[in-house]
Amino acid sequence: MTRVLLTDDQPLVRHGLRVLIADHPQLEVAGEASNGEEAVRLAERLAPDVVMMDIRMPGMDGIEATRRISASPGTPPKVLILTTFDDDEYVYGALRAGASGFLVKDMDMDMDQILTAIEIVAAGDALIAPSVTRRLIAEFAARPAAVPSPHRPVVEGITAREREVLTLVGGGLSNAEIAARLHISMATAKAHVGRLLTKLDARDRVQLVIMAYESGLVTPPRG
Repeated sequence: MTRVLLTDDQPLVRHGLRVLIADHPQLEVAGEASNGEEAVRLAERLAPDVVMMDIRMPGMDGIEATRRISASPGTPPKVLILTTFDDDEYVYGALRAGASGFLVKDMDMDMDQILTAIEIVAAGDALIAPSVTRRLIAEFAARPAAVPSPHRPVVEGITAREREVLTLVGGGLSNAEIAARLHISMATAKAHVGRLLTKLDARDRVQLVIMAYESGLVTPPRG
């Protein structure tokens, strides 16, 4: 059972999400928070698997709350951003803070997308399609805030093949595309990505992409 903490300053939004999740046999609501401070407290006390987080809220915003939750000791919950604001700055801020997914609330959103997103993030994957990853992470990594020090981190403890896979992940390729590029099976490609997550202590695929850029394995496109 995947336990979800709902964080939104609008009671009606939280109610709608609670009703949606209640109908799913493998999901349950662990609690509700109306702002970032409350989300941080409840995440520590309730230990949910996933925190659904709005961005703009009174007091502590969702990005700061995500940063604090993601930096908590042990195995912190995954954070899924669900917001009406799709400005790139919010997306970059959420990724830097440690979010594993980013969904935009709009009138055309299929509610099943939210349930699928929760399952994807809870499983340790990232809710960013490969085509979006190529654009978004390249722009993210090209910004000064993406590299906190003048020294690029060195990716150590991985094999030559895993380094090759990490480079392809950084290029935004899916497991199927990696398998085709390296002439290996899908299962083998998935296994390589899984080992990278473990060896590099990465939360999810998004963090692997960021590591690939920050270590210099992948260079952001110019222009």
